[in-house]
Amino acid sequence: MKKNLGSKDIVFPTPVFIVGTYNAEGVPNAMNVAWGGICGSNPPSVAIAIRKSRCTYDNINEKMAFTVNIPSEQYVAESDYFGMDSGKNGNKLERTGLTTVKSSMVDAPIIQEFPFALECKVINQIENGQHIIVIGEILNVVVDEDCLGVEGEPDIEKIAPMLYNPAKVNYYGIGSKIEEAFSVGKKFMKKE
Repeated sequence: MKKNLGSKDIVFPTPVFIVGTYNAEGVPNAMNVAWGGICGSNPPSVAIAIRKSRCTYDNINEKMAFTVNIPSEQYVAESDYFGMDSGKNGNKLERTGLTTVKSSMVDAPIIQEFPFALECKVINQIENGQHIIVIGEILNVVVDEDCLGVEGEPDIEKIAPMLYNPAKVNYYGIGSKIEEAFSVGKKFMKKE
């Protein structure tokens, strides 16, 4: 039997996205954005939800660009901090000791220590209650070479991304592969 929990902002899994931006003076900022995901394939696009009051939102509107950096599990403290403090209070990246490099595709920083990043230009914004849904076209994906698989694809187990649990407000690592997508379900396909 299922239990009704009412209207809540809970879904599983929720990725940990660290959004990188520059302010007008070129100072890098990082924000932990729990509400986000791929929202299109042509063009490849990602959506993130940010409140208008956030420094990151101001920076995105200044540069019309951002990066989505995926931290490995070892950076859980830094990632958590990026969601607790505001860039309005100083340089969060300096406080953590993490370093950035400018994206080659957009005017936004990539966090060097994080193994995976999306370089995005803003293509749309949609107001939704307290949040603005910012949609970015993914112009490039950058991955640490030691996090690539044998065929050159990003290897999720080597990247070791984190997941956020909005129901209990904590972080998890990923589990192991359970099956091949677009394969295991073939047993239910109608046979002609």
